[in-house]
Amino acid sequence: MKSSRLVSILLLLQTRGLMTAAQLAAELEVSVRTVYRDIDALHAAGVPLYGDSGHAGGYRLLDGYRTRLTGLTTDEAEALFLAGAPGPAADLGLGPVLAAAQLKVRAALPAELRAHADRISARFHLDAPGWYADEDAVPHLPAVAAAVWDRRVLHVVYRRWREPTDVERRWEPYGLVLKAGRWYVVASAGSGAPRTYRVDQILRLHTGDDEFDPPETFDLAAYWQAYQADFHRRLHAGEALVRLAPGAADRLTGPAARAAHTTGTPEPDGWTLARLPIESLDRAHDDFLRLGADIEVIEPLDLRRRIATTAAALGRLYAGGG
Repeated sequence: MKSSRLVSILLLLQTRGLMTAAQLAAELEVSVRTVYRDIDALHAAGVPLYGDSGHAGGYRLLDGYRTRLTGLTTDEAEALFLAGAPGPAADLGLGPVLAAAQLKVRAALPAELRAHADRISARFHLDAPGWYADEDAVPHLPAVAAAVWDRRVLHVVYRRWREPTDVERRWEPYGLVLKAGRWYVVASAGSGAPRTYRVDQILRLHTGDDEFDPPETFDLAAYWQAYQADFHRRLHAGEALVRLAPGAADRLTGPAARAAHTTGTPEPDGWTLARLPIESLDRAHDDFLRLGADIEVIEPLDLRRRIATTAAALGRLYAGGG
């Protein structure tokens, strides 16, 4: 709609300053001719907007001009308040800032949209961490966030899973990611590609005086997407050939459940033969034991033997009970 596009032009110019007609057209996915007509409409409405000609020209708003957010649609206002995450904002030390920003936005909304936003806040609450995950203590998160923002080098003592567990590192922190209630920092420890570290595993931290510049080609969202894809590829590198009793596939989760339902082969006795991805023999041993006698491991032989040994031990334990 033209009205929403006009508001989009105002907000783009407020946030980015000088923009050419071609840049506005690309952002709004319209023609340059349409942008020219929209600019004329804004002029006619009395918006203090002017254009500079020449190679470095473009459109800009008069310094100090700000528009109220009366151009928000109902869906946009609802989404804005639904997206407000007080938990992560508080972790970053921005809880009061988020509350103040939402208050200002709410005050700028027309009465009807304000009512919709209030209903969203009253009826929906986002709580990202899982039920069985303890909340991680992240006392160093505000300092890490400040270093990310200011492009400052960090000197940390970090605890990792392999020996030596506690190591000293110099990090150039490129960005922060919140995944399933846990904070990660993407940082370069010198030469080579950046890596991902858990913020809750930082034991001590000192912010250095020296600054850094991340590579111009680095994109945090693209990096995280590639990192997750690689993580899942490595996570289920192995596989197990199993037989599943009727209904057992419904009790599996994740990639194993998908593999059982999409590639399983029915057998004459009603069981299903399937190849399931597994993370490790230890994890598969624990996961498959939850199905009791509704799963039979055929391969790998080491996993079959381990489950047989555990089952025999359980039989001896319960055979002696009253």
